[in-house]
Amino acid sequence: MSEFRPVNRRQFLFTLGATAASSILLKGCFGNPPSETGGGTSSTTQPIAAGAGDLEVKTIKLGYIPIFESAPLIIGREKGFFAKYGLDVEVSKQASWAAARDNVILGSAGGGIDGGQWQMPMPALLTEGAISNGQKVPMYVLACLNTQGNGIAVSNQLKAQNLGLNLAPNRDFILNYPQTNGRKFKASYTFPNANQDLWIRYWFASAGIDPDQDIELLTVPSAETLQSMRNGTIDCFSTGDPWPSRIAGDGIGYQAALTGQMWPFHPEEFLAVRSDWVDKHPKATIALLMGLMEAQQWCDQRENRAEMAKILSGRNFFNVPVSILQPILEGQIKVGADGKDLNNFEAGPLFWKSPRGSVSYPYKGLTLWFLIESMRWGFNKQVLPDIAAAQKLNDRVTREDLWQEAAKKLGVPAADIPTGSSRGTETFFDGITYNPDNPQAYLQSLKIKRA
Repeated sequence: MSEFRPVNRRQFLFTLGATAASSILLKGCFGNPPSETGGGTSSTTQPIAAGAGDLEVKTIKLGYIPIFESAPLIIGREKGFFAKYGLDVEVSKQASWAAARDNVILGSAGGGIDGGQWQMPMPALLTEGAISNGQKVPMYVLACLNTQGNGIAVSNQLKAQNLGLNLAPNRDFILNYPQTNGRKFKASYTFPNANQDLWIRYWFASAGIDPDQDIELLTVPSAETLQSMRNGTIDCFSTGDPWPSRIAGDGIGYQAALTGQMWPFHPEEFLAVRSDWVDKHPKATIALLMGLMEAQQWCDQRENRAEMAKILSGRNFFNVPVSILQPILEGQIKVGADGKDLNNFEAGPLFWKSPRGSVSYPYKGLTLWFLIESMRWGFNKQVLPDIAAAQKLNDRVTREDLWQEAAKKLGVPAADIPTGSSRGTETFFDGITYNPDNPQAYLQSLKIKRA
């Protein structure tokens, strides 16, 4: 399978248009054009919303990694959506996921951050101290930032093999790699036991390749991927765009698969904030979510994608040319060794709605999947000894109630506010299904696992 297959395209386009129209009617002007620099200060003037003056605090510092998952945070800042609700949100670029972890441990009072963009299940693992040397940093997951926007890039040295979504035809080649190359096939991601690690593990395991035994998995920061792939240090890389597309655009590699092909309209990265900040500032939390929701609606309007690319390209943000960012945002994504252009808007990142419904809503059934996958690979057994423990931790960390409260206050139509914690059964490209109401059945259906 090499093509992205949209779900109910006609319905999606109708819904997206309706959302755009309703957001304009509900929330008025989206602000003035951004500054030329795309710098770190708000470049628009928004009318201040009623009630914005009685927040417990006016500032919050959020970390981000310069990939498309962070776009709603940057747009919320630059287009004045957070300011509209009385919040001065500082968005702070993080050198790596490890740096983001260390900074949220410090908190803004200690020179760090209060929260921000996270790969899953990092907030739950921080809550239990599993990735912070035992120091517990309780977090709340407040919203999903996006769907799609991730890919697996493969070195051009393997162009003849044309690795794709279905790795089964390449299984023997990868298993025999040590005999032909003197080392195991090397695959990489940006942080262990999180989205990009879990995506690439699923990809290999779907073809009967054990990622813990048959290949070598490495942690490589996004900024180092271009050179690592160019010099042959790594064979493939799982990360968020614009990095996979940049690898392809620079002639270093090609995109073998998109995560949107692996799991159409999957949850990607999330907004999560230290729970002590949220508990101390409930009104400011709702204001933060309202600003985020407006930013996500703005991001999903196709006519805004060119401006969005210009803002994100700024030297203080992605520092990547518009010519690379805009095509991805418009669904012009090249996949496969032959560089076939999908040319499908739905294949690019979406931030507010998808054919599966709400993107922004933090469905507990979806955040649970990342914990179940952690269990699958035997990660963090001390905090995830069984499914019941995973469900209990997930219920404590994922705050659907706060999203619902903010959406109602914002005036989001009732039909766009989910009332349950599940989207129903999720189906992956290899036919595996995940029903959040029966995670045990999902685990049992997986052939390669440590659980």
